[in-house]
Amino acid sequence: MKHKNLLFETLRESSASVLPIVLIVAVLCFIWVPMQTDLMLAFVIGAVFLVVGMGLFTLGSSLSMTQIGSHIGACLTKSRKIWLILSVSFLLGAAVTVSEPDLKVLAASVPAVDTTVLILVVSVGVGFFLLVSMVRILRAISLKWLLAGCYTAVFVLALLADRDFLAVAFDSGGVTTGPMTVPFIMALGVGVASIRSDVRAHEDSFGLVGLCSVGPIFAVLILGFIYRASPEGSEASAVISYADTVAMGHGYLRAIPENLKEVGIALLPIALIFTVFQIVSLRLKRFPLLKILIGVVITLTGLTLFLTGVNVGFSSLGYMLGERLSAPKWRFLLIPLSMLMGWFIINAEPAVQVLNRQVEEMSSGVISARAMGLSLSIAVSCAMGLSMMRALTGLSILWVVLPGYLLAICLSFCVPNTFTAIAFDSGGVASGPLTAAFMLPFATGAVSALGGNIMTDAFGLVALVAMMPLITVQVMGLIYVWSTRRKAAPGKLTAQTDSEVIELWEM
Repeated sequence: MKHKNLLFETLRESSASVLPIVLIVAVLCFIWVPMQTDLMLAFVIGAVFLVVGMGLFTLGSSLSMTQIGSHIGACLTKSRKIWLILSVSFLLGAAVTVSEPDLKVLAASVPAVDTTVLILVVSVGVGFFLLVSMVRILRAISLKWLLAGCYTAVFVLALLADRDFLAVAFDSGGVTTGPMTVPFIMALGVGVASIRSDVRAHEDSFGLVGLCSVGPIFAVLILGFIYRASPEGSEASAVISYADTVAMGHGYLRAIPENLKEVGIALLPIALIFTVFQIVSLRLKRFPLLKILIGVVITLTGLTLFLTGVNVGFSSLGYMLGERLSAPKWRFLLIPLSMLMGWFIINAEPAVQVLNRQVEEMSSGVISARAMGLSLSIAVSCAMGLSMMRALTGLSILWVVLPGYLLAICLSFCVPNTFTAIAFDSGGVASGPLTAAFMLPFATGAVSALGGNIMTDAFGLVALVAMMPLITVQVMGLIYVWSTRRKAAPGKLTAQTDSEVIELWEM
């Protein structure tokens, strides 16, 4: 009964994420912007696949991936072998990232880089920085100083890198912090922090997700120095059309086994690592083990349905809608429409609601959940607007992310440590599945119709959406600091904020 209620809840949350975009698109296509019937029908069917797929994936991940991460994290902690902790952290970080749905969607959307190459490079980047994160916890290195150093190196490298890889690199950092990766990272972080006995150990277990987001940026920028992008692929169309309903049905039926095979291969490394731990040390009893295995099957099914809905239905209509709205008579709608969709996308993200409530509790009501939600909605809406402005003008991604991250790093030295950790951990909250599945193809279609460079002008959308919470959450932290100083003694502030336990990703 508990799992049945959880399934209904996950389906309700996924419906809340998808339906606002479906309604906006339906209004546009039925009233103003004509669209082929086959694309619209494929989009509606794809929306159903997305709702069911996201719901099953969330349920399966909580039953299997979260449990696997917790068990392995506890096992590593008991061993107290630093070399084992670091080695497994790298392997887990890389293996879990391979199966992230948002990364798969992004990699398939990058026309000039081989999909497998991009996924592997990003995964290695996450694995390496998860290893760095473990070292930070064990050595009690300050998060804000480490982030400042890493992003300084990122932007120095970005100034030298191939401009075609800049936007994709920053997008890669935004799509790797999803429901597959986060449970592992958080479980490992809390487990490794327990090895230390000082009072700041638990606080240092936060911020891992934000730090791991730096790895893919580094990895893809380095890839740009050694990988030659195919110029003919940079104009590839993302549209799949069908002659009739039978052809559409066959399209979906062909896509399901293809995606099932792809997802199965992606989940295989996680299954192998868990199997080794189960045989060597975990030795879980029959019921907990069966629960995890069922969760893996549900995860496999949900992720397959999700990718099928994206590839067959959602991406094509998003691409065509962006292309049609780039016509001179509709071009004025691009920025406000993108901002409107950004507003609804962030409001529908269930993890954002969790974040808002926790900030309200942490600030003792000084920052209400409603105020936090409003600030995030404004931030992501502005991020979408900036992305469309870049599509229209060709503005380099560096002109936006450089001052944005500089402001975020500066704010980290002005707010309590917990707010900084939450801010950088929550960067991936805003860039949910719909950002990569619909908004990115939408931007790609617009840039293609406008004659721009897809690699430099369309990509970067996910990066801007992921960057905004870094600023917004810390601005909320500043408000809390100022409010607390007016109401209480300054010495009370640190005790209230830095000792709080923040379970940002608890669903």
